[in-house]
Amino acid sequence: MRFGINSFLFVSPFTTDSVKLFPKFKKWGFDSVEVPVEDPSHIDPVKVKAAFDKNGLVCGSICACMGPGRDFRGTAEEQKTAMDYCKALVDQAVVLGHAKIIGPVYSVVGKADAVEPAQQKVEFQLVVKNLKELGKYAESKGITICVEPLNRFETDFLNTCDQGLKLLKAVNSKALRLHLDTFHMNIEEKNQAEAIKKAGKLLGHFHACGTDRGTPGGDSLDWKPIVAALKAVKYDGDVVIESFTTDVKVIARAAAIWRRIEPTRDEIAVDGLRNLRKAFGKKK
Repeated sequence: MRFGINSFLFVSPFTTDSVKLFPKFKKWGFDSVEVPVEDPSHIDPVKVKAAFDKNGLVCGSICACMGPGRDFRGTAEEQKTAMDYCKALVDQAVVLGHAKIIGPVYSVVGKADAVEPAQQKVEFQLVVKNLKELGKYAESKGITICVEPLNRFETDFLNTCDQGLKLLKAVNSKALRLHLDTFHMNIEEKNQAEAIKKAGKLLGHFHACGTDRGTPGGDSLDWKPIVAALKAVKYDGDVVIESFTTDVKVIARAAAIWRRIEPTRDEIAVDGLRNLRKAFGKKK
């Protein structure tokens, strides 16, 4: 198991120049970095991979940023735009050391509305069709795609572990796994530990987030059963802190961060990592 940090806590967009953050992440004790690639043109994956190697870090995951126009349940143009973008991420993931592609890889974030059951079926089949194609491409490149349910305020398509597993079963691709996040599960799941156990061997990625998007372990969540569940399913992937602050304005607006949750963002990273290591019984 590795502990990682999502770079959205410090910068948006992540560019090749953002590798200047790596020495700090390494000094704090992180094993991996999650890189949100808002546009594939923002990074030179060869140079970024060299920076990872130089700093003794790994790119554990590329966070898919499903912004406007990238929608596997949208118009034909939006579906193509999403496909071209996601395939480009797969290509970059290969160069970055076979990082996983993670996030809401199905629809534009923020598309949340009351959809009639008949239309829900149509949209579900569109996503299945597109993920079958993307999964086949990812499998040919040796890349895993981890699909993340979001809370009801960010999507109406995929909110729970059960819905995620239903989607994976329908797509039936060896390249697809489930990505669970404590922030979203805190809103949507009756019991986070049980959701993790239900995901079992299909759990491919995990976000450890505070319930207020602040410091994991410094929030209202009971982390003991969550850690126990991850150990019970023998999860050995990355556990990534994905927190946001008002310092990165574009992300603050997207994630509805209207106030300073912690004194500094450095504290979120440092204290969060310390809390997670303690919870998992992992020494530095």
